[in-house]
Amino acid sequence: MALRQTLGWSEGEVMRPESKPCSRLMRQTAGIFSVGGALAFWVLCRLHYGHNSYQSSSPIFSIFVEPFYAWSLPIKLSSSPRITVPRSLRWASCGAISVTSTSALLVRLFSPECEPQNIAAYDIPEHKAE
Repeated sequence: MALRQTLGWSEGEVMRPESKPCSRLMRQTAGIFSVGGALAFWVLCRLHYGHNSYQSSSPIFSIFVEPFYAWSLPIKLSSSPRITVPRSLRWASCGAISVTSTSALLVRLFSPECEPQNIAAYDIPEHKAE
């Protein structure tokens, strides 16, 4: 499935034995990008559905500063009824899933660890030379 050989970026050599297996590389990349995707889509949700009608009309204020005011101050800030917790969580989960799957696919397609000869050498236990 790796495109490196098709595009001519690979010599077809087996990597060093201490290199990471493709499955572990994909899992680590997906884990890191799931957090980043959730945060990015949460910010996009806040930008898409509007910001609060508080003193500042800056979207940066409503995204990063206002949620901490709501937790620390005893007064209730007026918030937009269009931004709800389920909606924010839905956007964050969709972001995590989409960015995770995209990053794992790109690692699978373009990483040298995911070329067929390296998968056979390091991911499949019966092919491992000891």
